[in-house]
Parts: sequence; C-alpha cells; structure tokens
Amino acid sequence: MLNKAILMGRLVRDPELRHTASNTAVASFTLAIDRDRKGPNGERQTDFIDCVAWGRQAEFVKQWFTKGMLAIVVGRIQSRNWEDRNNKRVSIEINADEISFGETKKSRDTNGGYAGGYDSGSQIRPEGFDMGSQMAPAPSFDLSVGDSDFAELDDDSDVPF
Repeated sequence: MLNKAILMGRLVRDPELRHTASNTAVASFTLAIDRDRKGPNGERQTDFIDCVAWGRQAEFVKQWFTKGMLAIVVGRIQSRNWEDRNNKRVSIEINADEISFGETKKSRDTNGGYAGGYDSGSQIRPEGFDMGSQMAPAPSFDLSVGDSDFAELDDDSDVPF
C-alpha cells in the first residue's frame, strides 16, 4: 500500500516538544497551507494540517523552526483515535519522515518573515530571477564531435529504437 504525503506550508506556531515515558522526543506542529482556489466570496482558503515528528527529527524541528517559517514535510497520513470527556474522537495527522526548509534564511529576512499568504518573495528562485522578465538562457557548451564519445547520426534509420 502507498501512503505518502508531501506538504509545504507555514508553521502556525512554534513547535511543541515533549518526551514519551521512554524519553523519545516528539514534536507537534501545524502547517497552514493555502488552497489553489479562492472561496465563493473571493477570500483565500487555508487548511491547517497537524504534523508529528519523532526522535532526532523532532529535536531538529524544535531547534530550527519557528512560527511563520515555510517548511516542507514528507511523511505519511495516519489517524489516531482518542476519547475526550464525552465523545470518541479521531485525529488525522502527518507522521513526518523528512522536514526541510522551504525558503532560505536570506529570503525570509529580506521579506520580514511571514507576511500572510504566499507572497512572491517568499519562494526560492534562482539568482537574478525577476518576476517581470525572462530568466537568462542556460549557458551552452560547444564541443567538437572529436572531443566527444558521441557520433553524429546521418538519418533516423540509425536510431536503435
């Protein structure tokens, strides 16, 4: 069976670190992820996804992530049953296998942190990329045929597939 989730969103609050009875670190955090489409009244819709990291991942999250930071989480969706005073409840959360930074520190500092929504400056872009212009073309490398292991084909009949 396949159960894999890949999410990118901003932390709603600082991660909360706890330890189990066997002293295993557990970090809980919530990601705010904007939907692609706006609601019927034109407002932006956001999902809040609970995530859990264990062991060294939990300590990493607690040490390096704070409220408003853009994070990329790869993990699996899992449900957890629990009971409050009156009702049985089910929580759906992401059990994180990998957690990465979604933006550089320089980008975050330049934009003043989380400004609400995904502004154009919060995404990682190649150096020199300007939203209003085309990127410079990739450099080309001219190698003579003699310097290469490849040979020119005369026509399509030489293609082996």
